[in-house]
Amino acid sequence: MLLSVIVPAYNEEKTVEELLHRVFVVPIMKEVIVVNDASTDETRKALDRAEKNFSDKKTDYPNVRSLKIIHKEKNAGKGAAIRTGIEHVTGDITLFQDADLELEPQEYPQLIEPILNWGADVVLGSRFRMEGPKYVYRFWHSMINKSFTMFSNMMTNLTLTDIWTCYKVFKTPILKSMKFESDRFGMEPELVALISKGNYTIYEVPVTYKARTKSQGKKIGFKDAINGIWV
Repeated sequence: MLLSVIVPAYNEEKTVEELLHRVFVVPIMKEVIVVNDASTDETRKALDRAEKNFSDKKTDYPNVRSLKIIHKEKNAGKGAAIRTGIEHVTGDITLFQDADLELEPQEYPQLIEPILNWGADVVLGSRFRMEGPKYVYRFWHSMINKSFTMFSNMMTNLTLTDIWTCYKVFKTPILKSMKFESDRFGMEPELVALISKGNYTIYEVPVTYKARTKSQGKKIGFKDAINGIWV
């Protein structure tokens, strides 16, 4: 089994190297595909360092079959970056990983277990099913997220708890068959809608979450939620 990890990155110079290290050391055979969405900071240099480190120390990462870094010339958004990454996927299972440090790659085994052992086609991580110590959300952020998730569930007839989760995991043939159009964060609810239209077995898995603020680099905002309703 080969896991394909797609990492869209935009202006993540402070986190992307550490994130990739955490991905590399997960004890699952994987290929890592990073799509630099025309970052305007030093993300490209950080990725160059990460690529050199991987090349120099391949024996330290026995579970990484390959690392591919794609630099886009024009910023187009997360959805467009994910589509670019899908074009290069060769693994059996594909997982999306943001380039920040809000979610923990060490939880990959739990995320792919329903596909490997329980007959799942698609798995979504849920920050709201998180077990143990929990990050405390701001009230309105939590309400907006939960309200939108409820609206999405009404439209799709699903019972998900976290529409906007980064962690979406697919059997690769299913993902490649989905033609989503959203270039930016609207790809999150669009993919959920497409999943609901297929005869797929869907699971949710609790994931650990440590949020960052806009000043720390968080990209998604209220306008994206409004756009998500339209999507």
